Amino acid sequence: MSKTYRILLKTILYTISVVLLLSISGYIYLYVLPKGSKITDSIPLKNGKDSFVMYAYKHSKRKSIKVWTYKPKNWKNEDKIVFVMHGGGRNAEEYLGAWIEIAKENNFLIVAPEFANKFSKYTTNDYQEGNLFTFFGVKNPKEEWAYTVVENIFDHIKSVNKITNEHYDIFGHSAGGQFVHRMVMLMPNSRIRTAIAANAGFYTFPNGNLKFPYGFKNTGIDLKSDLQKAYKKRLIILLGELDNDPSLGTFRTTDLAMEQGSYRLERGTNFYNANKELKDKYKLEFNWTIDTVINVGHNYKKMSENAVKWLKNQP
Repeated sequence: MSKTYRILLKTILYTISVVLLLSISGYIYLYVLPKGSKITDSIPLKNGKDSFVMYAYKHSKRKSIKVWTYKPKNWKNEDKIVFVMHGGGRNAEEYLGAWIEIAKENNFLIVAPEFANKFSKYTTNDYQEGNLFTFFGVKNPKEEWAYTVVENIFDHIKSVNKITNEHYDIFGHSAGGQFVHRMVMLMPNSRIRTAIAANAGFYTFPNGNLKFPYGFKNTGIDLKSDLQKAYKKRLIILLGELDNDPSLGTFRTTDLAMEQGSYRLERGTNFYNANKELKDKYKLEFNWTIDTVINVGHNYKKMSENAVKWLKNQP
């Protein structure tokens, strides 16, 4: 064995060892070690702005989640509960702030979960892609999906505050819009009444040949039977007329993402039309709507204001 060959072999083995060590360490840090803030006492929500920390999963204490709320003083049991899903900045408190005046005017209880992640610039699977898979591609159990966490928060609020509401509404902008439309498609049995997905960066299309998050190939979702359940939900694809600048926010530019459209307005329109075509093909019930907000771009505050009409006017 030549000296050059031995050096090359050692280099390769060393590189593999380092990569393996980093992968194992990363997996342990992300998915084994406890994450999140300290759990707070389970007490009823205060009027006005408030927050609490709870365990994200019902079967495990490995992860906690902070939840911001705003409760108008006149809000009472059975009045509307609206979940507000933040964008890629994971800025739940700021999103809550955008909804405070809306809450006061319409007597909404606002619930804004904060999916905190130090590595959110590099990993999107844990939030907007629902945590179906780890960063390493390993499938997560459904009880650890990010969508299930929303249902757990709803249960927690109902229990602690003695609330009997059977449904909630949900709004998400940008990365939150990704979260909302995927939750409707992947968890159609959730207790969502009206869902509003605003200005999502890219979508999960009703395509069984594309892997998630672009399609459903590796999810176990049946494009006819499972999506029929999703189509029965009330989903509003809310788009800003001026959201045609891909430089704003985080905009995915992979080949599969670019096939959806060159900017968010185009992608949202194509997503809606693709689902409508599938509905027509199988003659399915379809309660989805597309709405374009005039003279508004990638602005979560203005999109929030324009979402209100869909929450107030429910069938």
